[in-house]
Amino acid sequence: MLAIERKNEILGRLRNEKRVLVSELAEYYNVTEETIRRDLDKLEKEGYATKTYGGAILGNSTKTDLSYAVRNKANVEAKKVIANLVTDLIEDGDHLMIDHSSTCYFSVKKLKEKKNLTVITNSVELASEICSIESWNVYMPGGQLRPESMALSGPASYEILHTYHVDKTLFSCKGIDMEAAITDSNDLHAEVKHAMVRAAKQPILVVDGSKFDKVSFVSIAKLKEISKAGLKVIIDFVP
Repeated sequence: MLAIERKNEILGRLRNEKRVLVSELAEYYNVTEETIRRDLDKLEKEGYATKTYGGAILGNSTKTDLSYAVRNKANVEAKKVIANLVTDLIEDGDHLMIDHSSTCYFSVKKLKEKKNLTVITNSVELASEICSIESWNVYMPGGQLRPESMALSGPASYEILHTYHVDKTLFSCKGIDMEAAITDSNDLHAEVKHAMVRAAKQPILVVDGSKFDKVSFVSIAKLKEISKAGLKVIIDFVP
């Protein structure tokens, strides 16, 4: 196993279990404890973990933009529940904007039986997943490709998105708080999500319960701003 693969797996464990032990990880991966400590050092420097005596606990992930590989393996059961709820809100023929979040990715995979959907997304992974679906039209904005998120962002992205008008936007976030509103860890991605929300007749926020009462780096939108547009919030509460 490559070091980067091991580090990503450890981060996945942190996301699911909230803490890890050096001794257990060293035994599981058949490497030295010093190797595991180096992995945890890197995760701590990146903001994903906080080292403790003999191990580490989950860092403040609301401040970091987790890789696509890690996000796609976190809270999978909650995302599947959310996906089932989303299918009831999407109708044949809808025009949609969909962000690059893993929760949206799970939701769209459940929509493949829908007919004549038009999807505008900044997610390379999502576009690749749905581009061959018969009767669907798939669009991507321009912009800079960010390898960690596998998504397009930047001024070119949101300037293009501002020119469209869609029925619904599916989007997620890093935190939702009654005062700070809906927030994300990356300012460029937040701009893209804001443009998607403004373009929709009905924005649909898809989040699991771990995002509530959390505040991340930058605002996507104020709750009052988008509740007037008929905001739907699809939630699955996870322990």
